[in-house]
Amino acid sequence: MRRPLVLMAAPLLAVMLTAAEPPAALDRPLTDAGQEARAQALFKDVRCVVCQHESIADSPAGVAGDMRRLIREEIASGATDQQVRDDLVRRFGDYVLFTPPVRAGTWLLWFGPFALIALAALILVLRSRRRAVETTPLSPEEEARLDEVLRNEKLRRDPDATSPHDGR
Repeated sequence: MRRPLVLMAAPLLAVMLTAAEPPAALDRPLTDAGQEARAQALFKDVRCVVCQHESIADSPAGVAGDMRRLIREEIASGATDQQVRDDLVRRFGDYVLFTPPVRAGTWLLWFGPFALIALAALILVLRSRRRAVETTPLSPEEEARLDEVLRNEKLRRDPDATSPHDGR
């Protein structure tokens, strides 16, 4: 009874697995070359919210295409670059910009790596200032006994050690 059900569900499952995000709509550059240059510069500073490691200029994701279209529309309507950035931050948060603004919410992002380096340096300095444990030298009697043991004693085999040539 299960076999016909599985055979009937297989084509549906295959279609679901091959379904993907539709391709992004083709970019339509702005007619004004100056505005298009501004848009291209902004594309490189804006992070794709899907890819997260690519700018929207390089991302093939549909969302990146929508973001490019939105930026072009705002530039065509007369918005300044800062106004476009502010609108993107309002919609997607500070993370959308590769260089987010310095403010209380992004201090960790901006200064966190420096704080970690300073903390590591502090730990290294504190560890280097520790006093080394002084070992007391051997007494003459102990040195004589050690010399005697080393001269008279042959290397003893460790009973727990095995060799591949032992035949074990």
